[in-house]
Amino acid sequence: MKIHIKGGHLIDPAHGIDKPADVFVVAGKIAAIGQAPDGFQANKTIDARGCVVCPGLVDLSVRLREPGLEYKATLESEMLAAASGGVTSLAIPPDTDPPLDEPGLVEMLKFRAKNLPGPRVFPVGALTQKLNGEALTEMAELSEAGCIAFSQADAYIADTQILLRALDYAATFDYPVWLRPQDSNLSRGGVAHDGPVASRLGLPGIPALAETVAISTILLLARQTGVRLHLARLSTHEGVGMVRAAKQQGLKVTCDVSANHLHLSEFDLTRFDSNLHFMPPVRSLRDRDALVAGVKDGSIDAICSDHAPVDDNEKQLPFGEASPGASGVELLLPLTLKWAEENGVALIDAIDRVTRGPAQILGISNGQLSIGAHADICVFDPQARFTVTSKWLKSLGNNTPFLGLELPGVVKATIIDGHLDYERT
Repeated sequence: MKIHIKGGHLIDPAHGIDKPADVFVVAGKIAAIGQAPDGFQANKTIDARGCVVCPGLVDLSVRLREPGLEYKATLESEMLAAASGGVTSLAIPPDTDPPLDEPGLVEMLKFRAKNLPGPRVFPVGALTQKLNGEALTEMAELSEAGCIAFSQADAYIADTQILLRALDYAATFDYPVWLRPQDSNLSRGGVAHDGPVASRLGLPGIPALAETVAISTILLLARQTGVRLHLARLSTHEGVGMVRAAKQQGLKVTCDVSANHLHLSEFDLTRFDSNLHFMPPVRSLRDRDALVAGVKDGSIDAICSDHAPVDDNEKQLPFGEASPGASGVELLLPLTLKWAEENGVALIDAIDRVTRGPAQILGISNGQLSIGAHADICVFDPQARFTVTSKWLKSLGNNTPFLGLELPGVVKATIIDGHLDYERT
């Protein structure tokens, strides 16, 4: 298919491009930028006047809920939701049911995803069997099946010796390890940030120390083993500082933050809205401001959606009993644009945190636009605004704390591997 994206403003952080330019797609690849290639005749022309044309978004945490949790969402629904949000590549955490600890499960998931329209899917394999923190998985076999990294999702390895063995083995074969730092003993039973708001509301707290103690242990073990480490979903002021210092010391570490935590704090919990129940919890204003600053100065490498659709029956419960998580893959771009607007961040730098940055963490060549590259492209109107409603969301889990909020940035078209997978009519 030959596609002409006409009249748009091209932004490609990977190559420092920020200018008006047409884009021409042929046979799944970017054939030309600016001037049409010789003999080019478009099968499809996309009018991008007034729109930004950028690399397709790369999301580091999208739970598609298959296999095993189809009552919450399906591959079909969530991949459509991702495409409608301009996401063209996504990583899947291993906490499916059963977890992604067997090559056959990974191969089945990739086969299902490949035969559906929507983003490229990159499974993250389980670091330990059943995510129980006891026995290591066969990482080599999982890697051959298609896993791009290994993780415990939200499960924590309490046995430091097993964690050391896991990191050491991964380092031997240069497998990246992604860990969400939260000490399970310090966070046990908690549902909200351990602060004055949680105390006033009678909610059991999770102290910031739960994150920083875990980060300290993980960084020491990473230094010992030389593993390629990614810390997922930072939430604390101290945590950002620790990672910033580790980077300055030359440690091979990257990190991300969820878009939710750039906008929300413990003070939003006064609504008792169970859609605000996240893991890690939204924290103090000081923590939120540190996360915002960390993304702004590059200490935090990427923004992700932390998309986790939840069944209505599991959300329509008292705050402490509701399942944590919210749908967010469709809101990743708008929330990133809102963050940029509020903090004086240039559009090219904002787009960098959801394209080039996460693509580098995944180790893929996507997240950039150059001649000959895969045509994974997002076209969006940065001036258009919309109100978040359950009808707007394509995800089966329409639970989000941003319902009723007006956000900037409407995706007009999403091209994946040269195919027009989504077009807003």
